Amino acid sequence: MPPNKNYNSPADLITPAASLSDLRNAAQECRGCDIWERATQAVLGEGGPGAEVMLVGEQPGDREDIEGHPFVGPAGKILDRALEEAGIKRSKVYITNAVKHFNSIQRGRLRIHKKPNAREIAACRPWLDAEIARVRPKVIVCLGATAAQALISRTFRVSTQRGVLMESALAPLIGATVHPSSILRAPDEESRHREMRQFVDDLKKIAHHLPPSALAGTP
Repeated sequence: MPPNKNYNSPADLITPAASLSDLRNAAQECRGCDIWERATQAVLGEGGPGAEVMLVGEQPGDREDIEGHPFVGPAGKILDRALEEAGIKRSKVYITNAVKHFNSIQRGRLRIHKKPNAREIAACRPWLDAEIARVRPKVIVCLGATAAQALISRTFRVSTQRGVLMESALAPLIGATVHPSSILRAPDEESRHREMRQFVDDLKKIAHHLPPSALAGTP
């Protein structure tokens, strides 16, 4: 069902002069699709303008929805650790998601993640485009298939194309790797360790394309 004409869409809320802080505030009024009805709040990205790297996941999770910050749950802890091991300064990273509200289904007292559909991703795209325009990252890294297929190609396959950087109209370079939540879903400790090493290796490839200011061990 299309959104109510009286509801605010991104086109109504995003102004050319809006800062990242303005965007975060404005997104709270977004009714571009119906996910907002099941969410606590919109969660835009964090990190300042001029961040060298933008990481784009799928959507906020339960913890992110409650706290209002991206990647603060278990997947965020995995991501922080991987960035540190890859030698990328967390302060030089802007982290966001393709969809700004937590899409879920209710099972008893639990809210279970539900993958956003193509219409919902498209409805939220102006927010992501606005973030990219203000941050102007040197490299965009898509975390998982949803972000990769939204920003790179609908036929992109993370399993076979992960860690490869290519030129893009969105940023000088764009690439993809797995979403850190996939590491948490690995069936055993050995698998988790292997997946974590591959994830860090992907981030190390990205680090090679960053200026020294974005790397750990530099002022």
